[in-house]
Amino acid sequence: MEKARLIWRTPRLRWSAIVFHAILIAYSLMVIGPLLVMALSSVKTTAEIYTNPFGLPQVWKWSNYVKAWEEANFAIYFKNSLFITITATTLEVLIGAMASYGLGRFEFKLNPVIYGIFVLGLMISSRLAIIPLFLLMRDLHLLNTHLALILIYIGNAMPFEIFLLTAFFRQVPKELEEAAIVEGAGAVTIFSRIMLPLVRPALATVAIFEFLSCWNDFFFPLIFLQDQKKMTIPVGLSVFFGEYATDWASLFAALAISIIPVIAMFLLMSRQFIEGLTAGAIK
Repeated sequence: MEKARLIWRTPRLRWSAIVFHAILIAYSLMVIGPLLVMALSSVKTTAEIYTNPFGLPQVWKWSNYVKAWEEANFAIYFKNSLFITITATTLEVLIGAMASYGLGRFEFKLNPVIYGIFVLGLMISSRLAIIPLFLLMRDLHLLNTHLALILIYIGNAMPFEIFLLTAFFRQVPKELEEAAIVEGAGAVTIFSRIMLPLVRPALATVAIFEFLSCWNDFFFPLIFLQDQKKMTIPVGLSVFFGEYATDWASLFAALAISIIPVIAMFLLMSRQFIEGLTAGAIK
């Protein structure tokens, strides 16, 4: 409180704070504005979206959500995306945490080499390997399956997860691990009951990033899924675009539904996410 008063009493700091908050407000409006337009458009008719795109609807058409959910098979796309994203994110965090724990806490000759290979993976896009991936999934008889996407997402997430989590595991004091060993704790107990709680902010950060990446991905589902009943939301939204006309009202309703899990995910883990981003900033 005293620090805030000092800022507003000092002219230079006061103007810096005003400019900083103005930038934040402008950025917030840039983010919230399109979401608000989408929410209003989801309860309008298609004709009203063209005539009055930014105003309140004359009649609130909540039936657009029912139409998008049932008639356009959006419920199927939603369930597919939810299953693939939750499964892939859970496995990504679990496998990434175990690999990072090994690289961050155990010293062996190939440790820098293995870690360097994963870091190099950050500079190479997995989309460049789409032909080998397609041939691999074909040979494994995984084309047109959700398992193919889950495996690809796990492999694609490993470089970023190991790069981030390894740094957090290395910051944990060795005394905690040594004390646990003296008490008779094994490697599994140390990892699950001591290490994972200490790097929880980093795990939340990784989980949010990978959840968003899987949920919003359009490229890999388009390539590996041919059956419409197995498609995810980004690909499934294309059914709302007709050859001669587009049902914009139902499309906006579907988009509004599709962002609910993302918002819920961030609200549930926002505290840990912020701690992960600011870790090390305050000692």
